[in-house]
Amino acid sequence: MSIFTDSNRIPENYGIKITAGLILFFVFMRIIDLHHHVELRLVNLVILSVGIYYALKKFKETHGNHMNYFRGLITGVAAAAISSLLFGIFMFLYMKLDAGLMQSIVDNEPMGHYLNPYIASFIVALEGLFSGMLVTFLLMNSVNTDDVNDPAGESK
Repeated sequence: MSIFTDSNRIPENYGIKITAGLILFFVFMRIIDLHHHVELRLVNLVILSVGIYYALKKFKETHGNHMNYFRGLITGVAAAAISSLLFGIFMFLYMKLDAGLMQSIVDNEPMGHYLNPYIASFIVALEGLFSGMLVTFLLMNSVNTDDVNDPAGESK
């Protein structure tokens, strides 16, 4: 069974898809030379939000339209953690290969002279993880979940 079809591997599946979206957006911004605009990182939040939303939707579809609140939280945060870790690794490798990007960060960011590829990629991964936690929390409070007191499969 593939990671993309297994209903028990939803966080991995959507974590990889979110990472692909983030990488495609980064490469596109690099190609059109807008990578230096820090404000465009907000689009990363949109990509992450859409990915987590679809991960939660897929979880609910594959589990008989039932979703426990805490299982939903785990699914969303795990997808965000996987995508953030993979994107952080991508950024680390990219900054090691493209010294110009790292030098641009060092020259233009307020705390840039304290950064290196290790710290910068760690910050990217950490930012993605905490953004994913917030997005998951907000989405879980807007999604219908099973009552806590009802056993699985017995809700009205």
